[in-house]
Amino acid sequence: MNKELELNPNKVVAFLGKPAREFTKADIVEYIRKNEVRMVNFMYPAGDGRLKTLNFVINNIEYLDTILTCGERVDGSSLFPFIEAGSSDLYVIPRFSTAFLDPFAEIPTLSMLCSFFNKDGEPLASAPRYTLLKALRAFEDVTGMQFEAMGELEYYVIAPDESLFPATDQKGYHESAPFAKFNEFRTECMAYIAQAGGKIKYGHSEVGNFTIDGYVYEQNEIEFLPVAAADAADQLVLAKWIIRNLAYRYGFDITFAPKITAGKAGSGLHIHMRLMKDGRSVMVKDGVLSNEARKAIAGMMVLAPSITAFGNTNPTSYFRLVPHQEAPTNVCWGDRNRSVLVRVPLGWTAKSDMCRIANPLEAESNVDTTQKQTVEMRSPDGSADVYELIAGLAVACRYGFELEDALAIAERTYVNVNIHQKENADRLKTLEHLPDSCALSADCLERQREIFERYGVFSPAMIDGILKSLRSYDDRTLREDIGNDREQMLALVRKYFHCG
Repeated sequence: MNKELELNPNKVVAFLGKPAREFTKADIVEYIRKNEVRMVNFMYPAGDGRLKTLNFVINNIEYLDTILTCGERVDGSSLFPFIEAGSSDLYVIPRFSTAFLDPFAEIPTLSMLCSFFNKDGEPLASAPRYTLLKALRAFEDVTGMQFEAMGELEYYVIAPDESLFPATDQKGYHESAPFAKFNEFRTECMAYIAQAGGKIKYGHSEVGNFTIDGYVYEQNEIEFLPVAAADAADQLVLAKWIIRNLAYRYGFDITFAPKITAGKAGSGLHIHMRLMKDGRSVMVKDGVLSNEARKAIAGMMVLAPSITAFGNTNPTSYFRLVPHQEAPTNVCWGDRNRSVLVRVPLGWTAKSDMCRIANPLEAESNVDTTQKQTVEMRSPDGSADVYELIAGLAVACRYGFELEDALAIAERTYVNVNIHQKENADRLKTLEHLPDSCALSADCLERQREIFERYGVFSPAMIDGILKSLRSYDDRTLREDIGNDREQMLALVRKYFHCG
């Protein structure tokens, strides 16, 4: 049997016996007819980063064929700030490859993600996902490679404190039950995400774990596997929708916000990247990071201040990007170093057969572990529009191949120490700082916008909209103004609690 299909948790894939990328309209109709599906949902992310839903009752086979073929009209001005009400109609057209059985619907419902089209039947130039597709096309045209990505989705679960087996404050990393209270909730979320097509690597409890006013706050993480970058973004928005829906069912509160309270670890949305050619990773050569990977990192070093415009989109984002909060503050990269902006995690490059050492009865392993190497951007958080964010990262990595001195930039920005330790203060002074506000992030994007607009990737209207949104917060001195004022900080946290 095809290894891609064996044990596949997506019920539509299992029933049709083919990978999701091969789904046709006829397949969707067949699944609906033979599984007594009564409703179809169109889902699409809007300007606030959340999935919107349009419900259809299946009246008859002719109507089903019509909605699958023609999609439906929606009010674009209610979805995106850059669309005027005077000419706001858009089309949403379902992508059959994204079909999944809605795990929350009492009436059997098939859901699909949609793409936006304008009045002329052309892809909407400023739609976030189409922007990502343009970024990936430009990356491949310039480099001859494909860009893959995956996310680390961090979030807090909040519920009344049971007082039994209390967790150790800020020591929740990989904790087991009963000290971790929401492991089963997380694994149920993971099962639903996998049924919706998400390619999950693993899940675990995270560092943040504390109690305030009779409520336990427990940080968790679900990490994905590297896939085509547009699919990676789809999986992240679906995962957030699933986690929130399941939490609502159980009476829990959930937040992906970058700042949760004063003095506690906030949640990031780290994005891992992998460069591929002819189906093989080019991240490692002769056991070390390749020049191709270093060029991509150099591009991210140059454009890092602008990437915050896509990945850190409300004022609380910049209260997370401070020293000693497991978040980056300066533009640098390094191996296995969590104080840097771009981290090169362990990549199984050692020559040791660890499986055989741990399990003496096993034969020699022959796994090509070079395929596992990624590089990780650590500044983004849950406020990000994931399509714009990953598009921005694809632009940055492409730009690294357009820089004549890319390898020199990579060498100059490499750090192999914790830059926040006192003995490394002189090295810290040589590194550029990330923006400390939405306003400064907007300034950085405006200076570098031509690079993002090159090849028609980001439309000028989209960049203008992002700049307007960031500057609307008027937060240029907010971090300094609030300082250690706990009440003002908590008021900000509450305001942006359900961002993204």
